[in-house]
Amino acid sequence: MSFPLLTATAVLPAIGAVATAAVPAARRTAAKWLALLVSLATLALAITVLVRFDPDGARYQLTESHSWIAAFGVRYELGVDGIGVALVALTALLMPFVILAGWNDAEPLETGSRRWRPTQGFFALILAVEAMVIISFEATDVFLFYIFFEAMLIPMYFLIGGFGDRAHEHGEETAATQRSYAAVKFLLYNLAGGLIMLAAVIGLYTVTGNFSLAEIAQARANGSLHMATGTERWLFLGFFFAFAVKAPLWPLHTWLPNAMGESTAPVAVLITAVVDKVGTFAMLRFCLQLFPEASKWATPVILVLALISIIYGALLAVGQRDIKRLIAYASISHFGFIIMGIFAMTSQGQSGATLYMVNHGISTAALLLVAGFLISRRGSRLIADYGGVQKVAPVLAGTFLIGGLATLSLPGLAPFVSEFLVLVGTFTRHPAIGIIATFGIVLAALYTLVLYQRTMTGPVKPEVSAMPDLKVRELVVVAPLIVLLLFLGVYPKPVTDIVNPAVKQTMSDVHQTDPKPEVEAAK
Repeated sequence: MSFPLLTATAVLPAIGAVATAAVPAARRTAAKWLALLVSLATLALAITVLVRFDPDGARYQLTESHSWIAAFGVRYELGVDGIGVALVALTALLMPFVILAGWNDAEPLETGSRRWRPTQGFFALILAVEAMVIISFEATDVFLFYIFFEAMLIPMYFLIGGFGDRAHEHGEETAATQRSYAAVKFLLYNLAGGLIMLAAVIGLYTVTGNFSLAEIAQARANGSLHMATGTERWLFLGFFFAFAVKAPLWPLHTWLPNAMGESTAPVAVLITAVVDKVGTFAMLRFCLQLFPEASKWATPVILVLALISIIYGALLAVGQRDIKRLIAYASISHFGFIIMGIFAMTSQGQSGATLYMVNHGISTAALLLVAGFLISRRGSRLIADYGGVQKVAPVLAGTFLIGGLATLSLPGLAPFVSEFLVLVGTFTRHPAIGIIATFGIVLAALYTLVLYQRTMTGPVKPEVSAMPDLKVRELVVVAPLIVLLLFLGVYPKPVTDIVNPAVKQTMSDVHQTDPKPEVEAAK
């Protein structure tokens, strides 16, 4: 039996989470280093998966299959395609930076106080989220995917509610209340989506007799699977609703600004750069592959909802007073682009959407983590409390600017390529949607540049006059992300070469081909 590489990639952070939680209370620093080492080892395994993956090989590679709950046809089945392997690599890449950025986020609430934040628990929960997200990207059994799709809500609930941001203008008691509200809202929204999906999962088993993606696809290909049109559409809606909540798609998005606003910056990165990607990934892997006719049937409505997300999220970002809530609404706009690319039903759109998932993860992580460093220095999330930071902390201001420019998809930075592909892919089949969506780019430039102007330029406010610049640990967190943004901005080929074959398979699943360009014959 070959080494179960995919299992190891998910199990290692899970074991690390248990080991970190078991570190004695007095050894907080040891728990941090253990979590960091486990995240680096998981990154090494993810790189091994990436190296061993052959883009021109079988659709699902490094597969593992074992009987689990035989009475119900549930199997422990793992496999990665080009889309899954790219997102596994993204998740493993971001975790060491998340841990380093949150190095002091679970320290005592008050110096000399007996009120301790459980440091070991904080880093153990981060590793638990990593394990569950990775196995979600690897699962090819629908029931196995569902279990971890739901289970990741538990550690995220405690990370939001128990380790929220200390920078709150109304004091710790009010902050604790708002953290609790944000955590409960996050949990209820996602549980509601998950319960509807559970009904759809049961319905899928009733119709197909199993949960295996490969077996369902084979049955559909050889004509032995006959799913009534109405049944397929209802099942599709059950799956899509859960993924739209996680994504988040308007109007199911309202939990995100609360969750990100009340979380520490590293936990906010977990939410929007890692956990939310499971929703958009699942639309490609499960909605389009399992329900091709229903996906095409729902496309017009989904494109309109994605377009509303793009414009609505950007407009609300323009009017925000809170730095992290601004980034949260910007992310809603960006997820609108991703979902629009998926349901444009073109290879350019879906390749751009997948590339956007990767690039958005890197760019949002960079911007959020630098914003977190800024907020921790001033003790406030309000934009109005800053001014002139670039004069006293030029490196911090410079990295903040690059992260912001990536958010508005400036040419030369990674998100530009993915956003361009999404718009081109959408325009070729749905030109009106593509044209209106471009206004989201204009609004992104507005909220990003206004944010930078109000926080970094102008007279130096007395409260920031002594603000220190980025420290070595913080530079180690931010610099690699900036380098990746620049590299993938000018050379995205390593990622597109991996994801394009998987996109072609997905296009084949929904029986779609790219529209032929209408070129007027030369006279």
